[in-house]
Amino acid sequence: MSHISQIETADVVDASLVDRRSLLGRAGAGFGLLGLTGLLQREGLLSSASAATGPLANRAMNPLAPQDPHFAPKATRVIWIFANGGPSHVDTWNHRPALDKWNGKSIKEFDSGFENTTGFFKNSVGNLMQSPFKFTAQGECGKMVPEIFPYLGKHVDKMAFIRSGHTESNNHSPALFAMNCGMPRMGFPCVGSWVTYGLGSESDNLPGFVVMSDPKGRGLPKGHAANWSAGFLPGTYQGTFLKPQGQAIDNLIRPPAMTDGSQRRQLNLLKQLNTLHREQRSAENELAARIESFELAYRMQSSAPEALDTAAEPKSVQELYGVGDERCDLFAKQCLTARRMVERGVRFVQIYSGGMANQLSWDGHSDIDGNHRQFAGETDQPVAGLLEDLDQRGLLKDTLVVWCGEFGRLPIAQTGTKPGRDHNPHCFCAWMAGGGIKGGIDYGESDEIGFKAADDKVHLNDLHATILHLLGLDHEKLTYKYNGRRFRLTDVAGEVINKIIA
Repeated sequence: MSHISQIETADVVDASLVDRRSLLGRAGAGFGLLGLTGLLQREGLLSSASAATGPLANRAMNPLAPQDPHFAPKATRVIWIFANGGPSHVDTWNHRPALDKWNGKSIKEFDSGFENTTGFFKNSVGNLMQSPFKFTAQGECGKMVPEIFPYLGKHVDKMAFIRSGHTESNNHSPALFAMNCGMPRMGFPCVGSWVTYGLGSESDNLPGFVVMSDPKGRGLPKGHAANWSAGFLPGTYQGTFLKPQGQAIDNLIRPPAMTDGSQRRQLNLLKQLNTLHREQRSAENELAARIESFELAYRMQSSAPEALDTAAEPKSVQELYGVGDERCDLFAKQCLTARRMVERGVRFVQIYSGGMANQLSWDGHSDIDGNHRQFAGETDQPVAGLLEDLDQRGLLKDTLVVWCGEFGRLPIAQTGTKPGRDHNPHCFCAWMAGGGIKGGIDYGESDEIGFKAADDKVHLNDLHATILHLLGLDHEKLTYKYNGRRFRLTDVAGEVINKIIA
């Protein structure tokens, strides 16, 4: 097994991978009966990309083979609950009692430099607005928790709350790209891709990186699949998308007329032809990875349906997550699926709560009360159940759970019939649990009304550096050379938040 620290020295050259027609032609007129071409295409293995030489080339037969970290990790896997749309930190995890005092006053009285373009709707700027939710102290740490999180409030002693996050963009798409990929534009690898590139997967039968979107048909996050793209990394490291309805993974089920034996014979023939081709053209290292991809897809035909079968769980476990509760049933099944995935070796799982448009996500431009009650109600018990289940199984100690959106929201009201809150890039709140995190602590501080990060500011690059660090990866060494430049997730910034690490 090669040591991942060597990857930092790997050279990357531009190379054209075998296109779809060429692959099928060279494989003996194609074996489309399996329907696996679509899977390979979704995994990025039938498109142009940069190929690696040097140490990475040693992973050609199995690019997701487990790799050694740079140093001893605290966590070995990640589950990221992405609160899509930008949850209001002052109404969730960053209680600001001073807002009661400032309620109804102009934010200019607090900060004379406030610009009405800070948010997104400059003509709807209202006065400062207190939270509509009642906060009470929870846990031994005494964390102030809003009434909309009665289940998660029981787990605050497991969590480290980052209350001074900030980013650059006040627009969803670039903010989503930045939070996921470290850059406010598409075309860059996301966190999950960097992690699987650096560490590989612990599963032989499932993808290394899995993504689940909003389960209620409210659409994908803005930017769609670019949020879980491998960017310029080899396509095998991009997230495998599980559809929220219908067949979870396209092109995976064996055609009814085909037996396991006949499929195995076809795969063996395909492997022989591809191996012969590779032996004659040794420079095409990517073909070996394609051979393994066919084999992985074959193994997934039995392993993936089993992993996705939440109904196989005991009734008590399903009820712990909220399965069967109409309000949260679908998200509960996704959280339960996430546990089943990491339990089986999947390295990185990301679950999106909320869809595309305003009010169909945490994007509470109007009626912040109704909006956040709804989305908290959909996710509170499932996420709490996930934490409890992981803990009971001994998995939480090395599974990092992250809760975060793309930005925060302003402490002022966005005017309307039912007031909401506009976007705020100057401050957001995130929490982490498990995987080497100190529980029951706050890190950083906003100003007293939650307008801007004030003390111990945390940029999203710092958040990414910390996630990688907990996984045993040095964010400055995990690099990939592309177009003559060595890139990393944290670009030229990023500091590990050591005070939240146990």
